[in-house]
Amino acid sequence: MGHALPMSSEKTSADLRQAFLGFFRDKGHEIVPSGPLIPPNDPTLMFANAGMVQFKDVFTGREQRPYRRAASSQKCIRISGKHNDLESVGPSPRHHTFFEMLGNFSFGDYFKEQAIVYAWEFLTGVLGLPRERLVCTYFKGEQGIAEDSDARELWRKVSGFGDDRVIGLGMADNFWAMGDTGPCGPCSEIYFYVGDSVDLGAFGREQTAEGVGWMEIWNLVFMQFERSAGADGEARLSPLPAPSIDTGAGLERLACVVQGKTSNYDTDVLRELVETAARFAGKPYRGSRDPDDTSLRVIADHARTTAFLIAEGVMPDRTGREYVLRRVMRRAIRHGHRLGIQQPFLHEVALRVADLMGDAYPELRERRELIRTVVEAEEVRFRNTIERGLSLLEERFAELERTGRRELSGADAFQLYDTYGFPLDLTEVICAERGVTVDHAGYEAALERARQRSEFKGMESAVEEVYRRALETVSEGSVRFTGYERDSDESHVVALIVNGKLADRAESGAAVEVVTENTPFYAEAGGQVGDHGVIVGPSGRVEVEDTVRPVAGLVVHRGRVVEGALAQGEAVTLHIDVARRERIRRNHSATHLLHWALRTVVGPHAQQKGSLVGPDRLRFDFTHNKPLTAEEIARIEDLVNERTLKNHPIRTEVLTMQEARARGATMIFEEKYGDVVRLLSMAESLELCGGTHARATGDIGLFKIVSEQGVAAGVRRITAVTGEGALAYVRDLEGNVGRAAEALKTAPATLSERIEKLLQRERSLERKVEELERKLATGGAGGPEALLAQAREIAGVKVLGVRTDVTDRAALRELAETLRDRLGSSIVLVGSVADGKAQLVLTVAKTLVDRFRAGELIRPIAQIVGGSGGGRPDMAQAGGTDPARLDQAIMSIYDLIASRAEHSDPASTSPS
Repeated sequence: MGHALPMSSEKTSADLRQAFLGFFRDKGHEIVPSGPLIPPNDPTLMFANAGMVQFKDVFTGREQRPYRRAASSQKCIRISGKHNDLESVGPSPRHHTFFEMLGNFSFGDYFKEQAIVYAWEFLTGVLGLPRERLVCTYFKGEQGIAEDSDARELWRKVSGFGDDRVIGLGMADNFWAMGDTGPCGPCSEIYFYVGDSVDLGAFGREQTAEGVGWMEIWNLVFMQFERSAGADGEARLSPLPAPSIDTGAGLERLACVVQGKTSNYDTDVLRELVETAARFAGKPYRGSRDPDDTSLRVIADHARTTAFLIAEGVMPDRTGREYVLRRVMRRAIRHGHRLGIQQPFLHEVALRVADLMGDAYPELRERRELIRTVVEAEEVRFRNTIERGLSLLEERFAELERTGRRELSGADAFQLYDTYGFPLDLTEVICAERGVTVDHAGYEAALERARQRSEFKGMESAVEEVYRRALETVSEGSVRFTGYERDSDESHVVALIVNGKLADRAESGAAVEVVTENTPFYAEAGGQVGDHGVIVGPSGRVEVEDTVRPVAGLVVHRGRVVEGALAQGEAVTLHIDVARRERIRRNHSATHLLHWALRTVVGPHAQQKGSLVGPDRLRFDFTHNKPLTAEEIARIEDLVNERTLKNHPIRTEVLTMQEARARGATMIFEEKYGDVVRLLSMAESLELCGGTHARATGDIGLFKIVSEQGVAAGVRRITAVTGEGALAYVRDLEGNVGRAAEALKTAPATLSERIEKLLQRERSLERKVEELERKLATGGAGGPEALLAQAREIAGVKVLGVRTDVTDRAALRELAETLRDRLGSSIVLVGSVADGKAQLVLTVAKTLVDRFRAGELIRPIAQIVGGSGGGRPDMAQAGGTDPARLDQAIMSIYDLIASRAEHSDPASTSPS
């Protein structure tokens, strides 16, 4: 019991986490760091939602690890699919979008008895939870599956409880399955009574809104069956040869019961975040169901999700995980808005997350600046539109009230999303507060109509099945890559795919996919493109145009039979395009140095978000919230080129993941690493990578950045060239400079000076043109008198309509204002033709705007020239596509004013 917590002081969440991991370390468990929130190589999950996610392949037998028991504290998000707690967050005292799952796991090692003993010992011994507040459940049997009598008897033995506290539950509560087929089994839950007086009769009922009642704190899953479909379609359960254990205990719930609270939001970490938000709102937090307290809980929870996702490189955007993050952030921002917080605040709460949880999750501290800049920029962006969006909603609510309807149209909901950035669920929350529903079908229809981007649909199931069958032909279970050691290799063809189907033979001219037992060809992965080359058989030759890995373990050479034919089972020799591979090697090694240099120059938040390493260039996406300056780009280039000139050796080491972490290796969150990894070191760069690389940094040659641009919110992209590519780039620049110098009749060395002189001359000529246009606008050298003479007096108002040769719109406005000011209380319309279109400016003296409004007068005039217009009461502008009718439009001002004057005569409407 060396990890028992001191009862004299409050146990923090960090204390609980360490006590749990320490307890299971002493029980022979490997302590495994949390897996990423973005599950690598698992398209079925948007986010890790349980502790077992990172061990999924271990449970199914697809992955082997050097340990058979493990424990972890896993970062989890439940915000999509069936595990969606979003709408419960705030009103509920125990629901979260982000939480930590403590778990212990056995992969065919111990089973029910030890799992139950461990759980009981930790809860009642280490944490000292009172036994009278605990209840244990087991699977009571249902749907033809027998009762888990083993678990029932073990709980009675270990706890000493009777039937009143060892309770059987059905499939919905106490049976777990990974899917329709695969590992499954009964589970056993441990409940704790939250509140003053323990009430056994309340078991099975939901906790109250205040959190009082029975709360599940630990779930023990006993994976002992394999579920399969029988010939009749019925599910069949057969015993697993090596039963396993998967348990999960929410850290926030454990903290709640250990710290004696009724709400998770009153525990140490979450309460501090709630108080941080309360300080910005200037309102006290009372822990009630009051709307203000609900908003403060939403902000606290969503700040954690925000900080952790951005720390893993997810940036708010319009699709996928990025859109989920944006939804969460904007939901929190809107709750801040309803609390009356007028300035950006969410980034400050997110930074507090980094302060409170950075010891356990160092990435929060490493990417602190990234979290700050991304969150603040997103809030500023949303605050620019939130008022307009809310105004639109208020207009729609008023309209619904008038018509007696209670449903917001799908078109309006989509406009709020598309124009004002309101996620649909945020619109629903605001509508629900007013008793209004949202037309989901109409929203989806509008979204579909507006969707102009293609969405990844995945491989068709038939094609995936072909690749799966091809993989089954590989004797070792996966194609062995030999390209680290050699550029060519001997093997034999185990599968051919022609026209999407397995084939015995591929004839000359056929497009073919070739699978061999082993290959020196690198399959596209980690941003590095696939190799090209040739496969030569006894009677045929295939030119390989790409190498891919369509399913895990399978390498496919895609190409065309250019000579003879190729048959399954034939011995072949595989040759990669060595020159192309060498260029790729140089670019790949350069990306590692670039990554290191970026982090050195702009900060550790500059994390890799993607890359493309080809033979002609490299592309590197990284997290950063503003463009690089010219000085930063130069500094990055200098750092990389200094390392290439020193010709540092590039070393590869094969290490365990634990050893690599201890060495401080840089890792990419989106990548999936096994327990054994390849560590690449060159100069100061230390990074995990499975790609092919140069032998020394000097092989890279000159490194040159050719562009830097933004590609998404908080993500920048660098494109660069090396070696021969850099030489070609420099020569191309020299050619362009030479041609420009020749055109300007100067030497390349004085080109910039010559261009500056030309620009100065151009600016001088522009000033002279502007001066001439101003003179023209005021009637030429003789002044505006000739134009003013054309004014007419209509109903006591001076009216002037003139055509001019002035084409600049600003000069046209200046002319109209000058003529109006010279005439005094007047209305002036001027028009001209520019670029084949009519343009008009109408001005009204301020003394007349109560009778004549420029914006109203311009509309019928603009229609004459086939256009439209509008503006302020004293100034309006218009344009049209029919300049032939410009004179008619200008002359119409006189009849228009006469008509309006007749209807707006003050004498005719004054009171008697």
